[in-house]
Amino acid sequence: MDKAQIYVGLDIGTTAIRVIVGESINEHLNIIGVGSEQSQGLKDGVIVDIDKVVAATRKAVHQAQAKANVKFDQVVVGVPAKEMLIEPVKGMAIVADQPKEITDQEVRNVASAALSRNLPPEREIVAITPQQFIVDGQAHIVDPRGMSAVRIEMEALVYSVPTLVVNNIRKVLERTGLRLKHFVLNSLALSTVALNDGEQDFGTILMDMGGAQSTAYVIHDHQLKFIVEDDEGGDNLTKDVSVVLNTSMTSAEKIKRNYGVANPRSTSDSEKFPVEIVGQDDPVLVDETYLSEILEARFEQIFDRLAAKLEQVHAFDLPGGVVITGGVAETMSLNSLAAELLDAKVRIYTPKEMGLRNSSFATVLGLITYAAGLSEIELLVTSVINHNALSATASQPAVQKESESAQTSDSRFSTFGFGNRSNQTPSQQNQAKSPTTAAKKPKQSEPKNKFRNFFNKFFD
Repeated sequence: MDKAQIYVGLDIGTTAIRVIVGESINEHLNIIGVGSEQSQGLKDGVIVDIDKVVAATRKAVHQAQAKANVKFDQVVVGVPAKEMLIEPVKGMAIVADQPKEITDQEVRNVASAALSRNLPPEREIVAITPQQFIVDGQAHIVDPRGMSAVRIEMEALVYSVPTLVVNNIRKVLERTGLRLKHFVLNSLALSTVALNDGEQDFGTILMDMGGAQSTAYVIHDHQLKFIVEDDEGGDNLTKDVSVVLNTSMTSAEKIKRNYGVANPRSTSDSEKFPVEIVGQDDPVLVDETYLSEILEARFEQIFDRLAAKLEQVHAFDLPGGVVITGGVAETMSLNSLAAELLDAKVRIYTPKEMGLRNSSFATVLGLITYAAGLSEIELLVTSVINHNALSATASQPAVQKESESAQTSDSRFSTFGFGNRSNQTPSQQNQAKSPTTAAKKPKQSEPKNKFRNFFNKFFD
């Protein structure tokens, strides 16, 4: 039996910080621990107050350790798409004067040669994905190790982000007592779990709709080809509800989650709910259709801006259509509204794993799924950027006092499962290696129309 390997993902989001622990045994990944804590200290996906982020990260880490009963110090960290640049690179290295067997060292040498380029001081390379190796002129080599050659070349894609972004993440890890295993692009993490093999191959638009921004990725040939960002997301929807209905932001957030429907054509004006109006003692009844029209207006703006840039690269010609995920994807009837506005087939991706059945967990689940699926040659090339990429993290029992202190705040994960929303189309992804958890499925004794958003209070 293969030795168990632990993978820990850390997603530092604007609305929540999430930690997930996966145990890989015989190439099967099981989810054994989850932690989630409301974010503080971030704005538009960027860390602006390290102290607050550190405090929230510690709580999420303790929750995950208590649930998994595993103590860890290495994490796979997601990198947001904000201001990311994708560039092709090529490197060449001499193996020897006469044909000699290519070893790990030669692969590292050619990867280093590909990275020997001048970057502005304000940018840093966070990931590199090899496209092919060329051995003595022979192209399309996936893994050149063991071959005999005089010269080796490598073509790859490198991804760079502002140095400030990664430096702040490293400071958070250092102060939380964690070590970076490697960075994983959120786009590649999401595509790993949200798209099936055909969708990644033939091409799909993957939209990640979070609290602070909405991002569209074009995935084709299993590669990230194009990125579009829009600085509006779930927080803007909440502000719209607050302003139009003259209610507090806290109340607006609850209203959005409990009664919000994206598509007014899916609502009824006879369905009403109470709204606490600022300056009034008694609540006012508002109908479901009116609230939906408020949300629709903002969704229309977001989708229109994203679509305008996606059309420039003919992304809608790809056969995979549009897949939407992220916390905002939990909004009722969003798939039908998006299909109307984008004139494309649309589906919503929600993780199927017990305890993770909310689209806001898609990124953190994708981080460890992507990391666990990296090949030896991909890890070897990545190790040129981060030496910890090749190190293994074995299981260790968690410290008892940490488990006890975190158990109370995280007990909801052992009690509740988070089911798919009734409006969402089930994912058609092939999941031969779908991660599973040991959480029990909750009993659903209450009608869906009354409690469809009850569990969302735990998530963004």
